[in-house]
Amino acid sequence: MQNSTITSVATARDGSDIQQVTIARGDVTATLITWGASLQDLRLSGVAHGFALGSPDALDYTGPMRHFGSIVGPVANRIAGGRLVLNGQEIQLEQSEAATGNCLHGGSTGFSKRNWTLVEADAQAATFAITHDDGLGNFPGTIEARARYEIAEDGALVLELTGTADRQTWFAPAFHGYWNLDGSDDLSGHRLTVMADTYLPVDAAQIPLGAPEPVAETAFDYRTPRAPEPDLDHNFCLSREQGSMRTACVVAAGEFRLTVQTTEVGLQVYSGGNLNTTPTTGHHGKPYAANAGIAIEPQFWPDTPNHPDYPSAAIAPGQPYRQVSRFHVTRTP
Repeated sequence: MQNSTITSVATARDGSDIQQVTIARGDVTATLITWGASLQDLRLSGVAHGFALGSPDALDYTGPMRHFGSIVGPVANRIAGGRLVLNGQEIQLEQSEAATGNCLHGGSTGFSKRNWTLVEADAQAATFAITHDDGLGNFPGTIEARARYEIAEDGALVLELTGTADRQTWFAPAFHGYWNLDGSDDLSGHRLTVMADTYLPVDAAQIPLGAPEPVAETAFDYRTPRAPEPDLDHNFCLSREQGSMRTACVVAAGEFRLTVQTTEVGLQVYSGGNLNTTPTTGHHGKPYAANAGIAIEPQFWPDTPNHPDYPSAAIAPGQPYRQVSRFHVTRTP
């Protein structure tokens, strides 16, 4: 490993060493940590505030900030009742979301709650790896996953998630980062545009009710820029075919704009209505409160294992999985 700043910054409760790596290109600097393969901070030179919510203390990512900039999985979002069906066999996962009985973001042994290994780094890129053993969290199959962050020539932060499994299983990881572009305490100055004509209505437990419905004439129509609703937490349907890069959304505030492109079929947008990190403080020296940032999560549609009509996140033995997302913060014209 050469030309990158790598530091041991904390010891996790399991005794593992949490490492921090800094990558940079041009006026963009990203700080990453091995816990959850998380984006800890993203900065532009000459700007006083960062753009990704997080904490300077890596141990905060093992607790109240475990979903701040982390990779979640092996299946992101919610699985209804923690129930998987694979080859006609029902599998009961951990019902980690106590209020609903759902399995959320892989449960207590998910990707965001473990220390990844930094396997490669240079001045502009860093790659993290993790093994999710067969039966961990009751998920079938051993999954070998990698997360590679790179600052591209144009200044975008590019994230490539890849993985393979030794038997048929479900695999749908996602990046779970919160963004705030103007350095304020909330999203009141932000405007959101989502390039999607349909979304997934959900029940009280945040489980999709069925087929996608048009956003037209609903509160979920963000095809033109407007303020994000304070209770927004929904999946927007970008496509039914994974693989081609598409612009998914734009967030703008003050003099900055975040453009998100992805190969994924869905985009979960969460406006942080339930955020409360008290007493833990963030980069700005205060706890994050409700609507402090907006989570932009390229991913498969939620609860896809229980919806045969949704794009499938099943992978076969040796079948490679790959998603690429670009997060590009620029100054508005």
